[in-house]
Amino acid sequence: MYNTGIMNKLSLEKRTQVIKALVEGNSIRATCRITDTAKGTVTRLLASVGAACTKYQDVALTNLNCKHIQCDEIWSFCYAKQKNVPDSKQGRFGYGDVWTWTAIDADTKLVPCWLVGLRDAGYAYEFMRSLRSRLANRVQLTTDGHRVYLNAVEDVFGSEVDYAMLIKLYGKEPEGETRYSSAKCVGADPHVVQGNPDPKLISTSFVERQNLTMRMSMRRFTRLTNAFSKKIENLEYAVALHFMYYNFARPHKTLANPYPRTPAMVAGISNRIWTIEDIVSLADKSTYPL
Repeated sequence: MYNTGIMNKLSLEKRTQVIKALVEGNSIRATCRITDTAKGTVTRLLASVGAACTKYQDVALTNLNCKHIQCDEIWSFCYAKQKNVPDSKQGRFGYGDVWTWTAIDADTKLVPCWLVGLRDAGYAYEFMRSLRSRLANRVQLTTDGHRVYLNAVEDVFGSEVDYAMLIKLYGKEPEGETRYSSAKCVGADPHVVQGNPDPKLISTSFVERQNLTMRMSMRRFTRLTNAFSKKIENLEYAVALHFMYYNFARPHKTLANPYPRTPAMVAGISNRIWTIEDIVSLADKSTYPL
């Protein structure tokens, strides 16, 4: 039988066990089975810790000395696939297609900001405004060819950015047994939009790899499964928890020289590798040391 006690009666050890299962890519139900915890308890714990992770990173991820930023959007859905959303809920955010905007520092691998929303001009502007507010200096910025970035970057950064788009060129869509595979990328065309970006650093490779990490680390992002967010708030909490773990607690292989380090350590906003217990404890504290 699952533990039916309310969340705040769980020990720190138990809460840590639940969050560890979630950040390692398990679904809510799988986490319930692994940790012998009720579904409602797991969901409430995700909400509590996710909200604390959002609050903490909103404060910690500021005045960053990033130099090379890459941005992209990753698709998921909430409540139901877009084609299955009932008429009464059509056009309402949180029902159907949802996009998570992400940015990554190519040098430190830090994710300075993200935004769960729609793939339109309004969210592009909000995302760029959040990114700009976290940077301490001029950066080289690369995005994909999504046209809403053009006005958003100009409106937020003005002339204070070296900006380029990397437009991918794809072959025909797969058919038959390979129809679930993405179309083959046959080339990439860099376009300098403004400033003086280094042509050798016009790339979206790191942010696209981060998108893969998201799909592997959050069950609700895994394609071709029945795992998805029923509520938009739960998706936002899961994303905040993922990036807290990624930025502060998960050593990055490319940053291991001279010793294991997280993106937050390399970026100078943390002096240690956080534990899952540290992350869980955020929900119990108003402040927490770096």
